[in-house]
Amino acid sequence: MTTGVSPVSRRFADYFVICGLDTESGLEPDELSGENFEQSPLRRTFKSKVLAHYPDNVEWNPFDQDAVGMLCMPKGLAFRTQVDSREPDFHSFIITREDGSRTYGFALTFFEEVTSKQICSAMQTLYHMHNAEQYDILHTPTSPRGQEEPRLRHPHPHAQPRPVLHAAPAISRLQRFNSYDISRDTLYVSKCICLITPMAFAQACGKVLQQLYRAVTSPHPPPLPLESYVFNILYEVPLPPSGRSLKFSGVYGPVVCQRPSTSELPLFDFAIGEMFDLLGVENVLQLFTCALLEMQILLYSRHYQRLMTVAESITALMFPYQWQHVYVPILPASLLHFLDAPVPYLMGLHSNGQDDRTKLELPQEANLCFVDIDNHFIELPEELPQFPNKLEFIQEISEVLVSFGVAPEGNIRSGDSQLKHGGLRSLDAVSDKRNGNLASPLNSYLLRENVTIARLQALVKRTGVSLEKLEVREDAGGNKDARVHCDEEELKMHQLNIRVREVFANRFTQMFADYEVFVIQPSQDKESWFTNRDQMQNFDKASFLSDQPEPYLPFLSRFLETQMFASFVDSKILCHDDEDKEHTLRVFDTRVDKVRMLNVRTPTLRTSMYQKCTNMEEAEKAIEMRVMKIDHPALHPHLLDMKIGQGRYERGFFPRLQSDVLSSGPASNKWAKRSAPAQWRRRDRQKQHAEHLYLDNDQREKYIQEARNLGTTIRQPKLSNLSPSVIAQANWKFVEGLLKECRIKTKRMLVEKMGREAVELGHVEVSITGVEENTLIASLCDLLERIWSHGLQVKQGKSALWSHLLHYQESKEKKSATPAGLGPPGFIHDTERRKSDGGGSAMPPLKVSLIQDMRHIQNISEIKTDVGKARAWVRLSMEKKLLSRHLKQLLSDLELTKKLYKRYAFLRCDDEKEQFLYHLLSFNAVDYFCFTNVFTTIMIPYHVLAVPSKKLGGSMFTANPWVCVSGELAETGVLQVPRNAQEITFECQNLGKLTTVQMGHDNAGLYAKWLVECVLVRNEITGHTYKFPCGRWLGKGVDDGSLERILVGELMTPSAENDERMCRTPPMQQSPGMMRRFVTISPNSKPKLNTGQIQEGVGEAINGIVKHFHKPEKERGSLTLLLCGEFGLVWALEQVFQHGFKSPRLFKNVFIWDFLEKAQVYFESAEQRDGNPDENWQSRVRHFCRFMRAINNTSRNIGKDGKFQMLVCLGARDHLLHHWIALLADCPITAQMYEDAALIKDRSLVNSLIRVLQTLQEFNITLESSLVKGVGI
Repeated sequence: MTTGVSPVSRRFADYFVICGLDTESGLEPDELSGENFEQSPLRRTFKSKVLAHYPDNVEWNPFDQDAVGMLCMPKGLAFRTQVDSREPDFHSFIITREDGSRTYGFALTFFEEVTSKQICSAMQTLYHMHNAEQYDILHTPTSPRGQEEPRLRHPHPHAQPRPVLHAAPAISRLQRFNSYDISRDTLYVSKCICLITPMAFAQACGKVLQQLYRAVTSPHPPPLPLESYVFNILYEVPLPPSGRSLKFSGVYGPVVCQRPSTSELPLFDFAIGEMFDLLGVENVLQLFTCALLEMQILLYSRHYQRLMTVAESITALMFPYQWQHVYVPILPASLLHFLDAPVPYLMGLHSNGQDDRTKLELPQEANLCFVDIDNHFIELPEELPQFPNKLEFIQEISEVLVSFGVAPEGNIRSGDSQLKHGGLRSLDAVSDKRNGNLASPLNSYLLRENVTIARLQALVKRTGVSLEKLEVREDAGGNKDARVHCDEEELKMHQLNIRVREVFANRFTQMFADYEVFVIQPSQDKESWFTNRDQMQNFDKASFLSDQPEPYLPFLSRFLETQMFASFVDSKILCHDDEDKEHTLRVFDTRVDKVRMLNVRTPTLRTSMYQKCTNMEEAEKAIEMRVMKIDHPALHPHLLDMKIGQGRYERGFFPRLQSDVLSSGPASNKWAKRSAPAQWRRRDRQKQHAEHLYLDNDQREKYIQEARNLGTTIRQPKLSNLSPSVIAQANWKFVEGLLKECRIKTKRMLVEKMGREAVELGHVEVSITGVEENTLIASLCDLLERIWSHGLQVKQGKSALWSHLLHYQESKEKKSATPAGLGPPGFIHDTERRKSDGGGSAMPPLKVSLIQDMRHIQNISEIKTDVGKARAWVRLSMEKKLLSRHLKQLLSDLELTKKLYKRYAFLRCDDEKEQFLYHLLSFNAVDYFCFTNVFTTIMIPYHVLAVPSKKLGGSMFTANPWVCVSGELAETGVLQVPRNAQEITFECQNLGKLTTVQMGHDNAGLYAKWLVECVLVRNEITGHTYKFPCGRWLGKGVDDGSLERILVGELMTPSAENDERMCRTPPMQQSPGMMRRFVTISPNSKPKLNTGQIQEGVGEAINGIVKHFHKPEKERGSLTLLLCGEFGLVWALEQVFQHGFKSPRLFKNVFIWDFLEKAQVYFESAEQRDGNPDENWQSRVRHFCRFMRAINNTSRNIGKDGKFQMLVCLGARDHLLHHWIALLADCPITAQMYEDAALIKDRSLVNSLIRVLQTLQEFNITLESSLVKGVGI
């Protein structure tokens, strides 16, 4: 095929590349790979060059010299002598262009003898210099030898261990470094041959390269010149189309590759089994969870191919989702600064033979998943949620692995022994102990997941140890040998791959079977949808989550926030019809439809019942069919038109090939004509050629990229030799990306939160759950960590934000070494309080102090890690509405910021920093309880202040007051308040949002009457102050004779605290708008409400309770407030009973309770007198009288209004209120005590009241203990 036929490659391979030592430019040290010059010259790395590539260029895939050079030989050139191991090594790599499209590379690295005299003598010279330096070191007694030893002992994975001679004389120590002598040693240097292909046929490419290498090392020359084979693979072997297999010829044998059809999972040709063997199922699943939640993932191994296998396997298992962020499975040494990227990434880092993870300096670890592949070891970020149905999932994967002879717990020792190109040290016991693998690899697994292993062992017993299965598989392979065209190992790899992938794909199909219902289709046209993409929701997350089983929520709520999920839904919105859909979506939707049809017959959706994968056999058969029946044999290699003498080569050396014959494809279409019948039998298939490439170069993909460029302004690092200006530009992109992400996150959180508050006001439907709010706050914490770790100079601890805060705390404490600033944390110093307390009743506001908030967090013993402390501090600052202010204060210390951060860091870009703080400031518009609701078990100091009435203050008061504070989480019990102070500070377990305060006194002394205006309670950590209005007397013979009251409170907004000074009016002259909670019935005290207003009041109160129960349980506020609070149910019924109430004398207060007691006496006597035949009437009367007696007999001195409140609460709890209203309306006592126009005498109004109260019957009302204390009903 000639170039230019198609915009995208139809050929199997685009380029053949040779990399190695350029003898003309000589030895150039590779500074970028960070080698130190203390290493002996043979162990240093030198720059490799691309020596040749054929053809020069193809237009659909321009040759990227820098990237190919870096990735073919990521560590540069390596030198060896005849004593070292020189096995060839195969690895693959991937080049991701900035637009997200990918090209694959497959490289075979081997060693050739160095023939150039200059290079050999240059190496000898380097050794002389090196030995001289070492000689100096050896004779310097101050040198700490212990540290020098290990590095020189095993400078390279392939080095022979040399004996360590501690006590030997200096000169013999010197011998050990002198390992190259030009007169007696042969010098070898690494060289690499490589294929660049549009699709990842790893097995086929590996075979092609190994056969080419064999051709130059075998004693007999190959049948044809090397050029013929390279020409054949470049120009005459096409890509197999979907669902077909292809056979072509290598130098020594046939090579087969096959490609899945459009209805199968996308092409994947790496060995997934190897990943499970290296890491074990448990670790793989944890790594998989991190990848799905878009954390930063760093793979670490001394084998490039392992890095690639794990990275590609994990991303392949994500089907139908695709990794959207930086993806560099092999990070060249020169790009190490990229680990500083404040974005999610999946990168692979060569361990350089260092087993010690602690020596690895990583810029940020708060959100990092670190995978040490060679040591079977994984470090996870904190607060990682569990993958849904984890145990059943592990069991299902393990069954598949066991049937193929792969140990589910992985094989820690297999790592090195199984590699063909070994020569590696086995792990030392130290690292074994560190991982907990003390005796057998099983132990590590046992320690982590006893349940799983127990179940697996049961499974093995149950299935009669799957060894028979293994034999069956082997036999099956043996029988097919005659027909199968690829070797048995390869077929087994494909079978295991497809089975494991089907199990993973089935999980998503089950979990998201009804996802389409929740996709929000845009109402406007596509253009305007694209422009406003950032601001729009594309998926109804709240409704989707409300359908899910509870255990799924922690994982799903975070997964729905990821970019991969958003992009997946975007592509769903953009493709209305099947023709339009990209391949992955089409395959997934077909599977989802099948599951949905099954579920119509056997509905298991919305349950957490685990459903195993059922279509493995089918998928496996499709592969076997293709391998048995080859659809298309490619042209055989043939002689090319070469000049005489060309094409010869010297054994053991891979030659530079003849570029003139390889620079373009067949000129006459002679060879193309022969393959004409194989124009793939289907013209219409041509448009599907790219479907397994995850790259769709049409308008849609471009749109999605633009629309979705959220936090990933930089999609992919450019692999080129980086100049400072390129690095600066990349960092600038990061800064812009972080700012944009911050803007979008804050906006999303505000919209959600304000949406919730609009719901509270009854405007719209609820759209956010507690789980979701928590997820959003956690992702904000992650963003702050990424911002704080960008451009960090020195890393300390895992959390960059907490480390900065600690530096700040230290510098401030040094400056203020004065003792005034010290004192017990969490308490305001008395001196401060007294001074500001001069005004008397209101509490002084808490002092705003960043350091004080840090101390609160440091005092919480439950939080053990730096990352945890940083998150808790962010949550506390958000709850106090101080996040922006605190961070501004932290960053105002410019000296410190300069010391900790490089010039390009986000925190040193002034404009962006200002905008960032401005975005965070917007959180002050809403109330978060993200600290109080999360840290429920910590100890918190509270401050209580009883505010006596100004006019009739408590100065004469002689009794001893007490309080008891209740919240949503706990209650304090009775606390004595000092009589003269009327305020106390105490510490107790987090009470949550406060709901009620019970207060009273012991009636001691001469003047035991106390008029309390309100009680204030403040949480001394979060600063939340609750106001509990009272405005009533506590004392015998005054008001309703109550010695204790139950007060219901609400959170004061900060502005209300400032207005506190203004409203000091005594309670009896309150302005009409502010209705008191406990109302005495006196003709002067209240404006009268008409019947319409009263009915409306009752309706509103009931409505509030109904709405309360319609919210998800975790979202409900305080029911006590709705019952006893301002305009609550108790207040509303008070209005009902007060309407038209006859007042006997002007100065005597009559209470509703007096009326109820009279009614009780009447009912009790009527019951004995008449024995009313109506059963219903009798049971209602009995209930009413029993409740009245119980409340009257309580030992509490709660007064008449308190008793009425208790009766209403108990009646609501037991669904009796509507019965009692009916009883009282018919009671003769009502006729005596109410005027004719009273609401309770109007039959139609009473009936409508009864109907409204009946709506409470469907709710299970649970009362706070403080409301019913002392009543045993």
